[in-house]
Amino acid sequence: MTQMITEDARDDLLSRGYSRRSLGRIVTVFGLGAAAAATFGRPAWASGGIPDPAPNAKVRIGANECWTGPLAPGQAAAAAIIASGNRYAPHDERGDFIKAVMQVEGVPYDHVAPWPGSSDPLSRSVVTFCSPTRGLVTANPTFELAGRTAEWLGAPVKAVPLKADYSHDVKAMLAADPNAGLYYICTPNNPTGTITPIADIEWLVANKPAGSMVLVDEAYTHFAGVPTASYMAAAGKDVVVMRTFSKIFGMAGMRMGYVMARPDIITRMMRYDGGMQSGALPLPSLACATASLTAADLIAARRKEMQDARGMTLEHLKKRGLTVHPTDANMFMIDWKTKAAKDMQIAFRSQSVEIGRSWPIWPTVSRVTVGSMDDMTAFCAALDKVWV
Repeated sequence: MTQMITEDARDDLLSRGYSRRSLGRIVTVFGLGAAAAATFGRPAWASGGIPDPAPNAKVRIGANECWTGPLAPGQAAAAAIIASGNRYAPHDERGDFIKAVMQVEGVPYDHVAPWPGSSDPLSRSVVTFCSPTRGLVTANPTFELAGRTAEWLGAPVKAVPLKADYSHDVKAMLAADPNAGLYYICTPNNPTGTITPIADIEWLVANKPAGSMVLVDEAYTHFAGVPTASYMAAAGKDVVVMRTFSKIFGMAGMRMGYVMARPDIITRMMRYDGGMQSGALPLPSLACATASLTAADLIAARRKEMQDARGMTLEHLKKRGLTVHPTDANMFMIDWKTKAAKDMQIAFRSQSVEIGRSWPIWPTVSRVTVGSMDDMTAFCAALDKVWV
């Protein structure tokens, strides 16, 4: 099974302290074949990242998906390329996508690598930069996949509580492990929807240990409309900036994302499978993403639609006397105070409304995704029935 990893990658992993047994677990992280899943079963790192779907719920606001499908130019581009699906690459679709990223982000061509979604590059970053001797530092609460992957591979994990304003405490993160291999910053953060200032990320990049990396997960950045970290990648810093089309672009089921980083960093991340994951992308997903990425006016309009629905909902929650954490993204956290979040999730299900989950650090706090105005109106109506 470990032959699925390239010889160069295998030598690197062993030199960094991974055991030969660990190589099998790394194979499962990258999903390299059914044999891995059959041998190891469903790995612990894969559980808990995305809530179980609720296909029968009338209102589905639990998984941070967009309330609607791809932007119109993306849908048209994806439909048009179906007729050329007999070709692996009818033209240079992958190159066209990278050029679109260059146009929007101002990064060089060789600093961009597309991926099928963001889960693979997130876990891949842990494999690439962490080891049994150089761990991961993450926030608490935040998106757990990086931490679960590190635990699965036997790399040390430090989870640092968020600051009072719910941003990442970068100084505490560095102090928690001054020799970590990877520092993970999710901004806007999942589940809080809060921003970590660019100046704080710059400080961490400038003060982290040599040889380590800062992973900046900007999955929700288009919902916030704030400055991003792509310029750090263009400047050759020790950063990996990660994006996905699963959120504002409405492409969660199409599995499309990308990273921005120095070419040598991308090469290190690709070596485990010879670049296969970054190169073998479905044409409709590529075409949809390329056409969507440059639709600035439509992106802004969709963000405004979300903000309007969020504002209406937060005002209703305020009138009901509920505590809601501040947010800049398409999600918010409600503190039920005296009721367990899991019980409130069940209560909303009785009204055919599927809200999100909670995090262990906040057992009475539920994450709710902002859907359409109709979705959020239905949520408020359900709230008035279950919150008495």
